[in-house]
Amino acid sequence: MALAVTRADLTADDLRQEARRAKDSDQARRLLALALVVEGHPRGEAARHAGMDRQTLRDWVIRYNEEGIEGLRDRPRSGRPPQLGAAQLAELARLVVEGPNVAVHRVVRWRCVDLQAEIKVRFGIEVSERHVGRILKRLKFTRLSVRPRHPHADEAAQEAFKKTSAPW
Repeated sequence: MALAVTRADLTADDLRQEARRAKDSDQARRLLALALVVEGHPRGEAARHAGMDRQTLRDWVIRYNEEGIEGLRDRPRSGRPPQLGAAQLAELARLVVEGPNVAVHRVVRWRCVDLQAEIKVRFGIEVSERHVGRILKRLKFTRLSVRPRHPHADEAAQEAFKKTSAPW
């Protein structure tokens, strides 16, 4: 049975134009494959150019016929729900911004292992050290941070040392 695109609202050139505008590379690839099908290329050839199987291309054509260009996007997948809720993530972000209390937390700056322990204490949730890093990245925190200041540092002594040191 021949593969047919039943939607006639876009031509092959229009599909290519939409592929150029698409922000999702997978959607753009699917649009280009559909453009080849609209032009009359064989299904195997169009699928090979798009880097997919003939059956996969058939499925995308069916979705395009039913839903249009928006149907060519990946749908959100169900997965395991996040361990930390929105309120807990907000509290964690606030905790990271404020920094640790040296007297309570016994650290000068947060490390993932410290935050892992703090998450366990505050929320009763065990997460891996690596997962803490992913959470911080999702919250837009970078790994680089300002060098921490020791709580008992003597600013005046440091400035005096800088003035008496020989220049490079």
